[in-house]
Amino acid sequence: MLEIELKVKVSDLAPVRERLTVLHAAMTERTFEHDVYYNAPDRDFVSTDEALRVRYSQNRIIVTYKGAKKPDFEFKAREEINVDIGNGEAFERMLDLLGFRCTAVVEKTREYYLFENASIALDDVRGLGFFVEIELNNQETPKNAEKVIKTIAGKIGVEGEHILSSYLELLLATH
Repeated sequence: MLEIELKVKVSDLAPVRERLTVLHAAMTERTFEHDVYYNAPDRDFVSTDEALRVRYSQNRIIVTYKGAKKPDFEFKAREEINVDIGNGEAFERMLDLLGFRCTAVVEKTREYYLFENASIALDDVRGLGFFVEIELNNQETPKNAEKVIKTIAGKIGVEGEHILSSYLELLLATH
């Protein structure tokens, strides 16, 4: 699946949350996410712009592979593959035995909203601050997806620099 998302850093999540409430967006979940990122033994994911993550949330454990960002998009666009697993600790042990190295941990409190066929995440990321991410739930054509996301951002009052870096990249840049 091609993930196309808008990510913007904001000074406060409250105005966006209030706007979503006024627009009758449905909050589907509020959760704490503990993301453990790994690097491969045969290549450096920083150099190849890939990511391998084990995400622990209150209800699920998901392993995610993210491919390199696509250069022809205004927003962050990349292939993403998600797999639900039952035992994250065993999977992480398997990665360790295969030579993968833990590179970083990203923790955040996230609120998920549904609005106009988009998934909107309000994130409080430990060590980084507040962010809003907007992603379409069904993939439109790529150019149309960016237009639709921009329209939704305007409706919910999200404006600012489009951040193409992942939370992992932002966190590593602080060290």
